[in-house]
Amino acid sequence: MNDDVQPQGAYALALDVGGTFTDVILAARDGSGYWVTKSSSVPQDPSLGFFGGVDKVMALSRLTPDAVGVVMHGSTVATNAILEGKGARTGVLTTKGFRYVLEIGRADIPRAANLYGWVKPKRSVRPRHIYEIAERVRVDGRVTTELDENGLAAVAEYVRRDQLEALAIVFLNSFANPEHERRAAELLSRHLPGVEISVSSEVLPLFREYERALATVMNASVQPIAGRYIGRLANGLVERKIAAPFFIMKSNGGVFPPGEATRQPVHLALSGPAAGARGAAHVGRRAGLDNLITIDMGGTSADVALIRDGEPAVASTGRVGEFPLALAMIDIHTIGAGGGSIATVNELGVLRVGPESAGAAPGPAAYGKGGRRATVTDANLVLGRLPGHLLDGEVALDQNAAARAVEEHVARPLGLSLEAAARGIIDIVDNNMVGALKVMSVERGLDPSDFTLAAFGGAGPVHGARLMRLLGTPRLLVPRYPGILCAMGLLATDLRYDFAVTRLQRAPGYDIPEIKRAYAELQAEADARLQSDAIPQARRRFRRSADLRYHQQGVEIAVPFEADDVTAQTLAQLVEAFHVRHYELYTFADPNQPVEIVNLRIEATGLMDHVALPEIEKAPAMSTPRPAGTRRATLAGAEPESTPTYRREDLLAGHTITGPAIVDQLDTTTGILPGQMARVDAYGNLIIEEVRP
Repeated sequence: MNDDVQPQGAYALALDVGGTFTDVILAARDGSGYWVTKSSSVPQDPSLGFFGGVDKVMALSRLTPDAVGVVMHGSTVATNAILEGKGARTGVLTTKGFRYVLEIGRADIPRAANLYGWVKPKRSVRPRHIYEIAERVRVDGRVTTELDENGLAAVAEYVRRDQLEALAIVFLNSFANPEHERRAAELLSRHLPGVEISVSSEVLPLFREYERALATVMNASVQPIAGRYIGRLANGLVERKIAAPFFIMKSNGGVFPPGEATRQPVHLALSGPAAGARGAAHVGRRAGLDNLITIDMGGTSADVALIRDGEPAVASTGRVGEFPLALAMIDIHTIGAGGGSIATVNELGVLRVGPESAGAAPGPAAYGKGGRRATVTDANLVLGRLPGHLLDGEVALDQNAAARAVEEHVARPLGLSLEAAARGIIDIVDNNMVGALKVMSVERGLDPSDFTLAAFGGAGPVHGARLMRLLGTPRLLVPRYPGILCAMGLLATDLRYDFAVTRLQRAPGYDIPEIKRAYAELQAEADARLQSDAIPQARRRFRRSADLRYHQQGVEIAVPFEADDVTAQTLAQLVEAFHVRHYELYTFADPNQPVEIVNLRIEATGLMDHVALPEIEKAPAMSTPRPAGTRRATLAGAEPESTPTYRREDLLAGHTITGPAIVDQLDTTTGILPGQMARVDAYGNLIIEEVRP
């Protein structure tokens, strides 16, 4: 790349801030090349990791600030605040008589929980910080009790007395008529300058009081934190003279501008994992692989997603920690399995790996930052699967410290050799991840042999080849830069918003004019949102869907509504599609049962310019890659053996490698098992398959 030619706005900058590292890509928007790097994250202030990455990659590229045409960011700020219970002090204003909606919650017990030992998670808002006000709206939107505006002054006094930083307004049936919520927010904002106010009819305008209240509370509690964080980022970019448009990744796999992110930060809850799934889809399409099961294994967790026909599966509900979140998000299943997952032996002599993690601080014993307990990273280092350093030498790994940790905490308590203990740790974490992969495939009626496994994240490729073998997928895709694929996903996304409304329709008397009117209102709202983001008409896309259920059923299924018009015939087609989807999910359907249309939805997309993946140099005909060295490693079997190691940057398109072998690179290490062969495609991806006899 010619360093002297720096067209204004010709490059895209993407940064994904994780718990341990911040992943950075600076790419030419025409796909002619890019720079990649990592910087250490700073959990106490993630903006420091963000700007550490910006400064590092700008120095590496030697570009001037005006060469950056867009900045994309994936953030864990909202996620961490919710999971760690470190959001702002938040109160709730609700309809008189509904103070305990959050405490009551739902009667169902999480599937993975012990039926007899499960304890309802602690709510993020104490009952004494939930205030009631007289007002009432019926489910059809009619007002039966006017809002007690005089009582709002007393509510404001309570908020000040309790020193709250945020307030969630959640009135009964406000999804059908939001006027009382809007009026309360208007008046309270005058009394409470500096207190962030979230309104449920804007955050989640759908029925079900618990889920709506929970989403609004989550949004309110992270508003002050996200606002301060996004403000620091915006100011820091200005200080560095980077004046490019700035966008932030949402849980649904799209992006939105900072103003919207500050107003509705709850949409950042799965920002990082969503970027990873988007990046895997982008890389998979270029490799000719449209159906993927992905596993993003980092330092703390492993995130599993499904890609079908080149697009990540999106769900209308998900979970953040122990709480449901009824917002559109990429369908991701997360387990506590990462490089920092801690191995423990209990009093019964049972070895367990995760979900407890050493995190970034103190980290695995091998990091030399004070960690003393055995982790997955320590076990991989003991087995020779990792080199003696990370980030091409920036982070040294202490093999002796790793061996001491595995010996003390696993080998000695179990009476095993060091190597056997390390293999046991890896076997357990691998099987835990296979279970998560089956949740997204086998348990949904899908055959893994119809999919390619894609492994990424800093630790994913280390385990990918064995996961492929255990799961039974025909091949494994390891992207060119697997440790920074989340950042890559940021360069392949679009502006995306989700709009929804509850309009319960019972068969057979569907109110066609009402459905048309509701869709028209959603369409106008969606179009106005894209208009405010200056998206040209030709780049706007809208997709309709509806949530349906059988009469008296407790859950809904989202079904695409692809017809241009709402008629009796198109509604019949929608219902038939629901029966088919219900059978796919639950292996039964009842065409004679009345079907209810519950929620109507529109997904609005503003198409952005995606950064193309540059092709790599082709290998000369009949050439084979030369190993960079050897390392004694245990990839399969019980004993270590001398294993050839390769540098990823030395591999050219068309090269093949036969296992056992190890491929080291800046951001990860890839293991190739005996009986497997890896080939390098035109974009530098590794495609690993079993060698057929």
